Amino acid sequence: MTTPTLRSLAFSTCDLCDAHENDHSGAFRVLPPVFRSFGSDVPFAGPVYTLRCDEDNSRVREAVQSAGEGRVLVVAGGGKTRRALLGGMLARLAAEHGWAGVVVDGAVRDVAELRESRLPIRALALMPMRTEKRGAGEAGITVEIQGVKISTGDWLYADEDGIVVADRPLLGSAELN
Repeated sequence: MTTPTLRSLAFSTCDLCDAHENDHSGAFRVLPPVFRSFGSDVPFAGPVYTLRCDEDNSRVREAVQSAGEGRVLVVAGGGKTRRALLGGMLARLAAEHGWAGVVVDGAVRDVAELRESRLPIRALALMPMRTEKRGAGEAGITVEIQGVKISTGDWLYADEDGIVVADRPLLGSAELN
């Protein structure tokens, strides 16, 4: 299946929840409603690429400088909001390199630049303080975001109603157009 463009996405996280409400296997998961929208408000979806960062966005920079190929970058920041893991410059790079969106379990900064990037971004809060650069963090692993496990290769769907994650694509190409 080819990855759809942002403009072609037509899904509802409410409908996805309704369709999978009896799935207790753990294959379908819903993130808690703690994420705020920064950047573009368009719905976004795609295969997940995960990072774990602890107040160091070195791995975020590496990821957004690589080809996004319609993937969603999920940054596990441990829910910490003392330092911003994504700012305007990195959001612009992510948009330029084809990332579908970013979910940060932590803080972001440069809100005007985030909006200008036109990249859909969900995060917990704004924080003007940047991170330290120690080269720390892990990529492509299973992370825990607000109590929900997410792995590279899972699929994430986000719209104005919320964020859901599944272990496989939930929509066929006809449903995305």
